[in-house]
Amino acid sequence: MLSDEVAAVAELAAGLDVSAASIVLFFCSPRYDLQKLGQALQKAIAVPVVGCTAAGQIDERGYVDGGISALSLTSSELLATPYLISSLTGSAEATNVGYEAAVALARRSTRKAFGMLLIDGLSNAEERIVATLFEALGDVPLVGGSAADDLTNQRTDVYFQGAFHSSAAVFVLFDTSLPFTTFKVQHVAATLRKLVITDADADARLVREINGKPAAAEYAAQIGLPLAQLDPLVCAEHPLLLSAEGELYARGVRSVNQDGSLSFFCAVDTGLVLTLGEPIAALEALRVGFEKAEGRVPDPAVVLGFDCFSRRREFERLGEAPAVGRFLASHRVFGFCTYGEQFDSVHVNQTFTAIALGSATQT
Repeated sequence: MLSDEVAAVAELAAGLDVSAASIVLFFCSPRYDLQKLGQALQKAIAVPVVGCTAAGQIDERGYVDGGISALSLTSSELLATPYLISSLTGSAEATNVGYEAAVALARRSTRKAFGMLLIDGLSNAEERIVATLFEALGDVPLVGGSAADDLTNQRTDVYFQGAFHSSAAVFVLFDTSLPFTTFKVQHVAATLRKLVITDADADARLVREINGKPAAAEYAAQIGLPLAQLDPLVCAEHPLLLSAEGELYARGVRSVNQDGSLSFFCAVDTGLVLTLGEPIAALEALRVGFEKAEGRVPDPAVVLGFDCFSRRREFERLGEAPAVGRFLASHRVFGFCTYGEQFDSVHVNQTFTAIALGSATQT
């Protein structure tokens, strides 16, 4: 993919059929001049376009780095309506967007719907925003990903109507009669070891104590390692799991801090009882997850996927990234590597969340 913004968009637009597209989705490197890229996208593509910065993309090549990847969704049975949430301070704007989308959906038809959320991955606002939208929308399933910036942790952006925005989110309501299903995959299993969060700052996503002991030391002890060996890669293989309504949701560690505390990618509050996870075979977990999803929507036309960047880092360290990338490409996955994932009302880490969307011939 070309590094010049205008040339990259021209090449991208030439490869897309957007004449009757419902929407164009894209994910891009943060290394572009985003102002120039946004202006070029608005000029080149007339239909609605949404996207965000990423820590790598997923397309027909598998995992890719740099450049920009895009997909046009085209069907007379698919209506996509994007909304900008320009401020993530408080929940008022997200509430308004959720109710506006719910009212519009109720007025249009009896067709089913799903939602997709792209949100600033450095905002620490994902839990509040996704829960607010899900509550407003009722039984509409929702998945999505937190925008990323190639692991520099400087600025993450979402795109809406010609401009990139930080401290913001884009929500897309898909109203459709096409078959679809949402699903998630984690290559982690629960152990019997329980960890109680005894001192935490949920807003800062900071845990000071676990089981009444310094958090990092107790976490390392539960894994069975000396504290000196505890780092984010080890933590990624042993996430803490939250159980809710029979489902397990991963809570990933962002950093092991010098004061013995742990910073997380998700909010973790005092009093939570979590379970230590242990890794299982990634490809087998994907195979099982996709097999279940494709049992509901056979041979989907596309799978919109949101894959935690720490999963890919682990796959690369173990030499499994090429095989995982080929698997995702063979199952028509389009998406990006995220700083967090959304699934219905929950913000998670170290998870692959997705929407499998069928074609009109499957209805």
